[in-house]
Amino acid sequence: MIPLLLFLTLPAIALAQRVELRRADPISLPGDSDSNSPVHWWNGRFTVFQSAGLPISSRGSWQKGVLKARAVFLTTYEHMPLWIESTWVDDDGKLYAWYHHETLVCDGLSTPKIGALVSTDGGESFHDLGIVLESGYAPDCAAQNGYFAGGHGDFTVLLDQAQQYFYFYFGNYSGPDLTQGVAVARMAFADRADPVGRVRKFYRGIWREPGLRGRVTAILPASAVWSRPDTDSFWGPSLHWNTFLNQYVMLLNRSCCEPEWPPAGIYVSFNPDLANPHGWTPPQQILRAEESGWYPQVIGLELGTTDKVAGIARFYMGSDSHWEIVFDY
Repeated sequence: MIPLLLFLTLPAIALAQRVELRRADPISLPGDSDSNSPVHWWNGRFTVFQSAGLPISSRGSWQKGVLKARAVFLTTYEHMPLWIESTWVDDDGKLYAWYHHETLVCDGLSTPKIGALVSTDGGESFHDLGIVLESGYAPDCAAQNGYFAGGHGDFTVLLDQAQQYFYFYFGNYSGPDLTQGVAVARMAFADRADPVGRVRKFYRGIWREPGLRGRVTAILPASAVWSRPDTDSFWGPSLHWNTFLNQYVMLLNRSCCEPEWPPAGIYVSFNPDLANPHGWTPPQQILRAEESGWYPQVIGLELGTTDKVAGIARFYMGSDSHWEIVFDY
């Protein structure tokens, strides 16, 4: 077991959160998870998307059971390769999803963008709603991180508890040094079916910049920017609302301090309010570098819980889970 004690101070209240990883029988999802792997329930069936350039959907009775995998059909393949990283099931049954798309811009380097999808059949097929988040900075073809020449990607989209806004927490790999790292944007819930041009980035304390080519403020700035060979930065945030803590939890990758994004541990942070991007507690390590991989996330263990809402949950890195993750005070 790996205990961790964290402290969050709110006005007139001192809360101590404890995160414990408990070894458990392993679970392996059917496909390859080269990104966050969102979960939803459809007609009482557990469904998870996994992506490695082309998404697959796996469905069954539960994450511990047998899951049947199939390719996802897209009405257009304009934005391939494509990784589905977040989903939301609407009251009318429509499934909204958001994807990471990479465009090759330099020899061996690409720039990611973030787009939106909608499905009327639970995710067996999707209609592409278009790109909603894109960097306004030119690609840096001299970047030495091994993968990206800039862009926005590796993200989570989460609806706030009041169902007013979808919040996009993403990696910003472009622009001035202090803007690189984990950044935030949001879109009104009412704009989910027509999202292009409706997303606003968080910049200097205000939701003021357009999602397409606007500026950002990094809420977790990179210690060494992504153009350098010794990049040191958090990336790939995975967020959920924790029903036990009644707070948002963010799990983070960290890469340091060589090219090719070597894992440098898994970290956790807490915040009671998605609308306050500066309200996250300082990230604390829950897995050391030698134990970690990429793409940490939770999938709740209670019936109906997902990667977006959970109490006690399984902790995944990529396609595999070897732990339960327990949150407590």
